[in-house]
Amino acid sequence: MEHVPACSRIAPSPTGPLHLGNACTFLVNWALARRHGWRLVLRIEDLDRERTRAAGDADVEELLGWLGIDHDGPVIRQSARLPAYEAAMERLAAQGLVYESPHSRAEVREAAQALSAPHAGDAPTPFPATLRPEERAAWRFVRHDVNHRMQMDPGVERIADEVAGAHSFDPAASDGDCIVWTKAGHPAYQLAVTVDDLAQGVTDVVRGDDLLPSAAIQARIHRALGGTPPRWWHLPLVLDAGGARMAKRRGSRSLASLREAGATADRIRGLVLAWIGAREAPAPAGASEFRDAVDVNILRAWHERSRRTPVVADDASLTWLRGR
Repeated sequence: MEHVPACSRIAPSPTGPLHLGNACTFLVNWALARRHGWRLVLRIEDLDRERTRAAGDADVEELLGWLGIDHDGPVIRQSARLPAYEAAMERLAAQGLVYESPHSRAEVREAAQALSAPHAGDAPTPFPATLRPEERAAWRFVRHDVNHRMQMDPGVERIADEVAGAHSFDPAASDGDCIVWTKAGHPAYQLAVTVDDLAQGVTDVVRGDDLLPSAAIQARIHRALGGTPPRWWHLPLVLDAGGARMAKRRGSRSLASLREAGATADRIRGLVLAWIGAREAPAPAGASEFRDAVDVNILRAWHERSRRTPVVADDASLTWLRGR
């Protein structure tokens, strides 16, 4: 059997400034790759052109370099890969797995509520199978200016995560048929990242655990395209001072602004080591020191601990980063 070299990817989306939560995930990803001899791809997920333009021209690669995060090979931009995504859609269409879905959110909610009680809270409404087109002529990929969905049949997907442990998901119950192509004329997230991971030989996906349910959907797309799903490494999220998930749209303190205020890469690495439990308290750490301190047992212990006490980028952390 041919040996497949291990490969991971760092895949920032330039829709806003990178923050400390991004730094934590990217640094751990880099450390795992360099410690275990994986290739490490840098992929810029810039398909959302409107949000990317609105965020300005933040130099993601320069900031990653400042943190000591290097990568192998040229930078890959999703915006330059539309033909690959179109080819993947044609493969799915040839299998009768995708269809045109011009339905509005109101139509989806109405159809879902006709089958059961309204969906609770702010959770998304699963797309009901009753809205699949009866005409097989709509099960195609011809028009690029309409949403397309991929059929998700009922059934459990078991995810054996290297950090978060074993989980089971049923995409049909949680999401229904998922959008794989958008009316904006580009692939949806679930399709794009799967096509890229297959094309770039990604064997190990390291990312935040808010994306753990997406692993089930992506595993199905992998198999439909003839691939093998990667190993998953889902890490706990870093929360902001208010206990909410750090997010670009909420204006969380950016890495660029922290650097301008006096934070150094050594201090950011040292803070992350304390957050994940590799050190008892923050202390400046060089890149090689950070790499050698990260291992899977520390990450698993961090995951267990975060269920009770999540990591918070509080005022004390920010003050220490600035060296005050």
